[in-house]
Amino acid sequence: MSARRGRPRGTPLQRRQARTAWLLAVPFLLLFAAFTAGPVFASLFMSFTDMRSTDLRTPLNVELAGLDNYTQLFSDPLFRKVAVNTAIFVVVGVPLTMVLALAAAVGLNGIQRLRGFFRLGYYLPVVTSIVAVAVVWRFLLQPDTGPINQLLGVVGIDGPDWLGSTSLALPSLIVMAAWRNLGTLMVIFLAGLQTVPREMLEAAEVDGAGRWQRFRYVTLPLLRPTLLFGAVITGIGYLQFFEEPYVMTRGGPLNSTRSVSFYIYDHFGFGNYGYAAAASYVLFVAIVVLTALQFRLLRPKT
Repeated sequence: MSARRGRPRGTPLQRRQARTAWLLAVPFLLLFAAFTAGPVFASLFMSFTDMRSTDLRTPLNVELAGLDNYTQLFSDPLFRKVAVNTAIFVVVGVPLTMVLALAAAVGLNGIQRLRGFFRLGYYLPVVTSIVAVAVVWRFLLQPDTGPINQLLGVVGIDGPDWLGSTSLALPSLIVMAAWRNLGTLMVIFLAGLQTVPREMLEAAEVDGAGRWQRFRYVTLPLLRPTLLFGAVITGIGYLQFFEEPYVMTRGGPLNSTRSVSFYIYDHFGFGNYGYAAAASYVLFVAIVVLTALQFRLLRPKT
């Protein structure tokens, strides 16, 4: 046992290779510590202080606030309002986007000609600037001159003020976000559908399973890893939605479309750095909880 402990680890060549590897990794580690790990830990510490923009010149005046920022955060009615808005956006938007994307992927998987053309068409909104997409949708949803209300007027329906209504503004943003993001999930789901063994589908068909039964009992179980990946990336993105309300509604009307990210942005702009940092970590915990829940619900069954 003592001889084994005293034996050098690896050959001289392996030790030189290890030292060379660490030497090559040092620049990345320094950059990671300076621009990623350092700011993360600094912001976490900041969330327990009363730091404001006026303290940048006199950082020694910053005092520890403990959990005051967090208790004040959860006692703020506006934060509770934006948290509910964000939850609705995620709970409704993620399943809606996934269902639309899966339907589009199933449809494209059944055709051979023009598949690339349709795939490009669905994916085009994804690579388009979100600001440009939001501006176009704001024009489409105008109450008087918007094409949507004009089309409704043709059939005798008086179109509402989509973005000016407290009950319709958030659903309008959800529909816009689902339309824009279904292209990403469609490409992912289409790739997953093409990995489903045709032998299993043919065997189910021989056993008398219909199209819906084959999809439900054969295709969907085999797509669980793909569905999990799509749900996770979509959920993380929707929890942080910001550009849509910022461009289209400015958080209105009456804060009905203001999100947690918008709330954090406002308080950083107001100079409440400690308070905004606390809100950021609450959002981070929400992302972790949502991701863990999705893994629990959608992970492949063994």
